[in-house]
Amino acid sequence: MNIAYGIVAGLLCLFYLYAGGMKLARSHEQLRPMMAWVDSTPMPAVRAIGLAEVLGATGLILPPLTSIAPWLALAAAIGFVILQIGATRVHLSRGDRRIALNITLLLTASVTAWLATAWI
Repeated sequence: MNIAYGIVAGLLCLFYLYAGGMKLARSHEQLRPMMAWVDSTPMPAVRAIGLAEVLGATGLILPPLTSIAPWLALAAAIGFVILQIGATRVHLSRGDRRIALNITLLLTASVTAWLATAWI
Protein backbone atom coordinates (compact mmCIF):
# COMPACT_ATOMS: atom_id res chain seq x y z
CA MET A 1 0.00 0.00 0.00
CA ASN A 2 2.90 2.37 0.76
CA ILE A 3 4.40 1.82 -2.68
CA ALA A 4 1.04 2.37 -4.39
CA TYR A 5 0.52 5.58 -2.44
CA GLY A 6 4.02 6.78 -3.30
CA ILE A 7 3.48 6.22 -7.02
CA VAL A 8 0.01 7.75 -7.25
CA ALA A 9 0.72 10.64 -4.89
CA GLY A 10 4.08 11.28 -6.57
CA LEU A 11 2.47 11.62 -10.00
CA LEU A 12 -0.29 13.83 -8.62
CA CYS A 13 2.34 15.91 -6.80
CA LEU A 14 4.37 16.43 -9.97
CA PHE A 15 1.31 17.53 -11.93
CA TYR A 16 0.16 20.02 -9.30
CA LEU A 17 3.65 21.40 -8.68
CA TYR A 18 3.91 22.14 -12.40
CA ALA A 19 0.37 23.50 -12.82
CA GLY A 20 0.47 25.52 -9.61
CA GLY A 21 3.93 26.84 -10.37
CA MET A 22 2.75 28.06 -13.75
CA LYS A 23 -0.20 29.87 -12.17
CA LEU A 24 2.16 31.52 -9.70
CA ALA A 25 4.91 32.49 -12.13
CA ARG A 26 3.31 33.24 -15.47
CA SER A 27 1.39 36.30 -16.59
CA HIS A 28 -2.24 36.42 -17.61
CA GLU A 29 -1.26 36.51 -21.28
CA GLN A 30 1.04 33.50 -20.93
CA LEU A 31 -1.64 31.44 -19.18
CA ARG A 32 -4.48 32.29 -21.59
CA PRO A 33 -3.50 29.81 -24.39
CA MET A 34 -3.39 26.91 -21.92
CA MET A 35 -6.21 27.90 -19.58
CA ALA A 36 -9.09 29.76 -21.20
CA TRP A 37 -10.82 30.21 -17.84
CA VAL A 38 -8.25 32.80 -16.74
CA ASP A 39 -10.04 35.36 -18.93
CA SER A 40 -12.99 35.40 -16.54
CA THR A 41 -10.99 34.99 -13.33
CA PRO A 42 -9.13 37.78 -11.52
CA MET A 43 -5.38 37.23 -11.41
CA PRO A 44 -5.24 37.20 -7.58
CA ALA A 45 -7.66 34.25 -7.64
CA VAL A 46 -5.53 32.45 -10.23
CA ARG A 47 -2.46 33.00 -8.04
CA ALA A 48 -4.38 31.73 -4.97
CA ILE A 49 -5.36 28.55 -6.85
CA GLY A 50 -1.72 28.09 -7.87
CA LEU A 51 -0.56 28.51 -4.28
CA ALA A 52 -3.17 26.01 -3.07
CA GLU A 53 -1.98 23.52 -5.69
CA VAL A 54 1.69 23.88 -4.70
CA LEU A 55 0.90 23.61 -0.98
CA GLY A 56 -1.39 20.63 -1.60
CA ALA A 57 1.28 18.87 -3.63
CA THR A 58 3.72 19.39 -0.78
CA GLY A 59 1.11 18.06 1.63
CA LEU A 60 0.78 14.85 -0.36
CA ILE A 61 4.47 13.99 -0.09
CA LEU A 62 6.12 15.52 2.98
CA PRO A 63 3.89 14.18 5.80
CA PRO A 64 4.27 10.51 4.81
CA LEU A 65 8.01 10.97 4.25
CA THR A 66 8.62 12.65 7.59
CA SER A 67 5.90 10.88 9.63
CA ILE A 68 4.90 14.32 10.94
CA ALA A 69 1.13 14.94 10.84
CA PRO A 70 0.37 12.15 8.34
CA TRP A 71 -3.29 13.18 8.29
CA LEU A 72 -2.21 16.15 6.14
CA ALA A 73 -1.73 13.78 3.18
CA LEU A 74 -5.38 12.77 3.41
CA ALA A 75 -6.43 16.41 3.78
CA ALA A 76 -4.40 17.38 0.70
CA ALA A 77 -5.90 14.57 -1.38
CA ILE A 78 -9.43 15.52 -0.32
CA GLY A 79 -8.61 19.14 -1.16
CA PHE A 80 -7.63 18.09 -4.67
CA VAL A 81 -10.89 16.16 -5.05
CA ILE A 82 -12.79 19.32 -4.11
CA LEU A 83 -10.60 21.44 -6.40
CA GLN A 84 -11.33 19.18 -9.38
CA ILE A 85 -15.05 19.15 -8.71
CA GLY A 86 -14.93 22.95 -8.83
CA ALA A 87 -12.72 22.97 -11.92
CA THR A 88 -15.08 20.61 -13.74
CA ARG A 89 -18.03 22.85 -12.86
CA VAL A 90 -16.18 25.92 -14.17
CA HIS A 91 -15.39 24.18 -17.47
CA LEU A 92 -18.95 22.95 -17.93
CA SER A 93 -20.45 26.35 -17.03
CA ARG A 94 -18.30 27.96 -19.73
CA GLY A 95 -19.52 25.45 -22.31
CA ASP A 96 -16.14 23.70 -22.40
CA ARG A 97 -16.73 19.96 -22.66
CA ARG A 98 -13.02 19.05 -22.53
CA ILE A 99 -13.04 17.75 -18.97
CA ALA A 100 -11.19 14.44 -19.43
CA LEU A 101 -8.12 15.77 -17.60
CA ASN A 102 -10.30 17.05 -14.75
CA ILE A 103 -12.05 13.69 -14.40
CA THR A 104 -8.70 11.88 -14.48
CA LEU A 105 -7.30 14.16 -11.78
CA LEU A 106 -10.48 13.75 -9.73
CA LEU A 107 -10.21 9.97 -9.88
CA THR A 108 -6.47 10.04 -9.14
CA ALA A 109 -7.00 12.32 -6.15
CA SER A 110 -9.79 10.02 -4.92
CA VAL A 111 -7.50 6.98 -5.14
CA THR A 112 -4.78 8.96 -3.38
CA ALA A 113 -7.19 9.86 -0.57
CA TRP A 114 -8.18 6.22 -0.21
CA LEU A 115 -4.53 5.11 -0.11
CA ALA A 116 -3.69 7.92 2.34
CA THR A 117 -6.00 6.36 4.93
CA ALA A 118 -3.25 3.77 5.45
CA TRP A 119 -1.04 6.55 6.90
CA ILE A 120 -3.52 7.55 9.57
